[in-house]
Amino acid sequence: MVIGNDTLVHPAAFLLVGIPGLGSNIHFWMAFPLCFMYALATLGNLTIVLIIRADRSLHEPMYLFLAMLSTIDMVLSSVTMPKMASLFLTGSQEIEFNLCLTQMFLIHALSAMESAVLLAMAFDRFVAICHPLRHVSVLTAPVVGKIGLAALTRGFVFFFPLPFILKRLSYCHSNTVTHSFCLHQDIMKLSCTDTTVNVVYGLFIILSVMGVDSLFIGFSYILILQAVLGLSSRGAAFKAFNTCISHLCAVLVFYVPLIGLSMVHRLGGPTSLVHVVMANVYLLLPPVVNPIVYGAKTKQIRVRILHMFQRDAG
Repeated sequence: MVIGNDTLVHPAAFLLVGIPGLGSNIHFWMAFPLCFMYALATLGNLTIVLIIRADRSLHEPMYLFLAMLSTIDMVLSSVTMPKMASLFLTGSQEIEFNLCLTQMFLIHALSAMESAVLLAMAFDRFVAICHPLRHVSVLTAPVVGKIGLAALTRGFVFFFPLPFILKRLSYCHSNTVTHSFCLHQDIMKLSCTDTTVNVVYGLFIILSVMGVDSLFIGFSYILILQAVLGLSSRGAAFKAFNTCISHLCAVLVFYVPLIGLSMVHRLGGPTSLVHVVMANVYLLLPPVVNPIVYGAKTKQIRVRILHMFQRDAG
């Protein structure tokens, strides 16, 4: 334990449990699919970013937002998966106190940035379907850049206080984090001092960031559905809505585990296997699934990936 001048008690390191109830042998074998997932997430997202960067015909709002999403997913997977793989492979549970707080900040800030980009993509689909003639004039390249900067800034500003309000707490009991990575709720539970500020601020940012984003995304799709159902041709309606399928999948993969994780945390009680599984799904699934879904469903991306393989085979 490290004791500061103001008598705050901080552990030198936290201990990561991994998945509670599983032995070291099972953890060891789970490291291999985890490494495969990390390689798949990195390769898939990097491929999408490089394709969009290299092809100027893809420098449109939908693809620029997709490149932002893939970049965030690459960084998020790099923040979580390598440490998890090390934990499972070697059994090394320790993570230094400040490093744990840094990982926690990055996880929450990057998640907020991903939520903002998903909202921007919903707005792009709304304008493209409901106001197609204004799409080019509304979502210009400078506007897309400003939206990306706003997503980055919001994620940083809202979650930057978290490490500091955790440092004002004392940790005089257990230093065991019952996950494979550091999250605000779980570090907070280890404190033996009053956590009211953490609880209130945590609830405030989850509602004002992810909560507001999800409401606007839902509202966008209500308007999109109204516009699609108003089309005279069923073929045109299907074609219009089909452009939203990949984004809808990304939204569901991101928000369903997030809502489930928030609910089980708000219900209180000790951290259970359900908490851990939901947290793992929330953090590990989107970086792996998003490039697969967009690669399979987006014709322009799919064609260029196939062209890359055919050129390598030739």
